[in-house]
Amino acid sequence: MIGIDTNVLVRFVVQDDKKQAAIATTLIEKRCSSAKPATINLIVLCEFVRVLAAAYKFKRRDIAVVLKQVLVTECFYIPNHDIAWGAMLDYSLGQGDYADYIIARINEMNGAETTLTFDKIAGHDKRFTLLSEQSV
Repeated sequence: MIGIDTNVLVRFVVQDDKKQAAIATTLIEKRCSSAKPATINLIVLCEFVRVLAAAYKFKRRDIAVVLKQVLVTECFYIPNHDIAWGAMLDYSLGQGDYADYIIARINEMNGAETTLTFDKIAGHDKRFTLLSEQSV
């Protein structure tokens, strides 16, 4: 099994750098299968979403579609797939960052009833509790 870094996944999906995109595509098509999938961990997924939004100006709905496709592709193995999938659903319906939803889902998996935050956007989601001076 091999692991995939964020930049390889970005090149495979975006196809913006012809040389690197060709290498990434060949690697994934020749070395990855449902029997021998490539690992894409949660940190890579968080970075992937951030790069698509910040560097490539993908819209939220387009990122959600691409992320869903990565999550259902059989040649990729996503550890904690249920967390990644749930965070993708939260991201597609909410306003927070994908990483915020990953954090909240991991916290919930570990028994947290809520995730405390100063992030005003994430703080409006049911998985978070927005902190303020009145919270103390």
